[in-house]
Amino acid sequence: MSLSKRLRSIPVSYRVPVIVALLMVIISAAISERVLDRLSRTQKSYLDGLAETYLDGLSSAVVPAVLRKDVWEVYDALDRSSTSYEALSPIETIVTGADGRVLAATDPTRMATFSRLPASYLDRYGPGIVTIDEATVTGFAKRDLVYQGQAIGAIHATFDVSHLFAERREILVTLLVTNSVLAILFSLGGFLIVRQMIAPMRTLENHMRSAAHGAAEPISSSQIPAGDSEVAGLFRGYNTLVQAERERANFAMQLAEEEKLSSLGRLASGMAHEINNPLGGLFNALDTLKTHGETPGVRDTSISLIERGLAGIRDVVEAALATYRPEQSHRPFSPDDLDDVRLLLKPELRRKRQRLDWDVAWNEFHELPIRGGPVRQAVLNLLLNASSVTPEGGGLSLKADSSGGRLNIEIGDQGPGMPTDIAGILVDADPGPAVRAGRGLGLWMVRRVVDDLGGSATIAAKEDGGTAVTLTIPFEGERTKANAA
Repeated sequence: MSLSKRLRSIPVSYRVPVIVALLMVIISAAISERVLDRLSRTQKSYLDGLAETYLDGLSSAVVPAVLRKDVWEVYDALDRSSTSYEALSPIETIVTGADGRVLAATDPTRMATFSRLPASYLDRYGPGIVTIDEATVTGFAKRDLVYQGQAIGAIHATFDVSHLFAERREILVTLLVTNSVLAILFSLGGFLIVRQMIAPMRTLENHMRSAAHGAAEPISSSQIPAGDSEVAGLFRGYNTLVQAERERANFAMQLAEEEKLSSLGRLASGMAHEINNPLGGLFNALDTLKTHGETPGVRDTSISLIERGLAGIRDVVEAALATYRPEQSHRPFSPDDLDDVRLLLKPELRRKRQRLDWDVAWNEFHELPIRGGPVRQAVLNLLLNASSVTPEGGGLSLKADSSGGRLNIEIGDQGPGMPTDIAGILVDADPGPAVRAGRGLGLWMVRRVVDDLGGSATIAAKEDGGTAVTLTIPFEGERTKANAA
């Protein structure tokens, strides 16, 4: 992970104080550098002024003695100058003649009279008045003695500048302590201010996180700041959005129920024939029993006819109840569920003279660890949609198998193809646009079932024309979801 990504992963309430502290450190370093540079130049200018004054006064005092080569008078001038310029902290002063030999020095034991000045003394001077050696915290200055345009000697002075460096260190420590305290105070203030500023955003984040898990709740009025601030407007806008979403969900549920009832109505007319036909036979059998009930053969035939008619009515009624009655139990899915669907769909297929190609293969078990009621409802909705788009005399298909730890159901039609926006209800991450437009509510019910069971849906065009919708539902999908809840 790159440094920028790591910084962005830090919460804002901590990121802002850290940035403030870093800015304070950078600003402090820049200010400290400028202050120390300014102090260094001021000290250098002050030291140059003192050194120049010292050398001016000393040169005026020793020039006559150097001309006469009066060593004792030069020594006397050096003694007087050492007491007069204590602020300059001179360490050593040497006066040389025109030949470069020492005439007098403040420490004659180290630099004897008429000795030759070492070459190191001549190499230690820079272009300025005073040259500072930071390693030894000393300063060096040289003044040539000139009389009537002729060089008659030179003054070599060494000064103690340790007090200047001590002053710089003291100011540096003061700057570091002051800037550190300010950085800490600004960081703490930034932390508190940012936390206070983002507290409303944290409230909104918590509500939005709850909404993402299916429990969208409006923000209470006690948490909305008074007035017309930006935060108050944002909270009210969120509450309006939650209310609109609730109304949309309720409206979609109502439309879905109406779609469900509409589908039931389409089947009701066909089911009436499925029930009326056996009922006609039952009444005929009853009349036969009333008239010829004493005859054993007639009685047995009539009773057998009544039993078959009642069984047919029972199957139709049970299939309808099992499909449209809310099922609370987690009854496993079995081929009987698909047989119920085929029985309910038979009148619609007969009315439109359509055929249904049926291919159900259970490879392992008769019952599968999937709730039967929702799957049966989803398959019926898809078959009704397929029948509605398939022309009269056309064909539908249903293939089902239970291989690879999942149930695969494919429903095919011979229609013109499913529009992209309608197909998105089954395959898109957000089926909202088509549902909000009130379209494809039957498919939306299928999508809800598939999502609830942890499955998926795919849509593909068939080679012979039409569309194939495939539902893939894992055996453990519903069980895992229930355990997680």
